[in-house]
Amino acid sequence: MENIQTLLVVVVVALTLLLMVVGFQVILIIVDLRRALRRLNSILDDAILGGGLISPGKLTGIVEMFRRKKKMQTHGFNEEFPKK
Repeated sequence: MENIQTLLVVVVVALTLLLMVVGFQVILIIVDLRRALRRLNSILDDAILGGGLISPGKLTGIVEMFRRKKKMQTHGFNEEFPKK
């Protein structure tokens, strides 16, 4: 009976240590995933607004054009020389 109890204690201690190591690894993975998502978010923010693809000034100009329902006009043409 004493051998079985010793074996059970060893198994319980081994499983406890194993679960602690697995839990620590899961925490490290979650922290790394959070860091990667932050980096991805900052890259996407820079690419969309600050990277020159769409600047906030151009974006508000486009929104205003649609809000006022104006047509885009070209500059440099007047009524004497109509556009073909």
